[in-house]
Amino acid sequence: MLDMETFRDIVSDLLDELPLEFFKDLTGGVIVSEDCMVPDYAKADDITTMGTYAVYQGGRQITVYKGSFDMAYPNATEEEMKNLLRGVIRHEFRHHLEHLGGVRNSKSLEAEDERQKQAYLRRHKKK
Repeated sequence: MLDMETFRDIVSDLLDELPLEFFKDLTGGVIVSEDCMVPDYAKADDITTMGTYAVYQGGRQITVYKGSFDMAYPNATEEEMKNLLRGVIRHEFRHHLEHLGGVRNSKSLEAEDERQKQAYLRRHKKK
């Protein structure tokens, strides 16, 4: 497991890869939480949330959950973690950009996430 400082440094380096325009109106910025985030619909300890995009009164924020990465990938190397984090950060920024652009349709990431959630629930319903 990576220590928090290394984890944050990787997140910072990955944010530097993104164009400044991506940060428009991301008033809460990108924060790293030590928490392990389990979605409220989880039926077991088989799913974690790696990152979230939140819109709240007066702002927008991306959170990356180090505890979730630690739980799901306890033996990841620094390079492996960097690749995993890159995917999650870009996923959350896509949510942000789609929200800013008013994209809410069947092809949006929000809709894709909902389809994945429903597929998860169907798999657990059969058990």
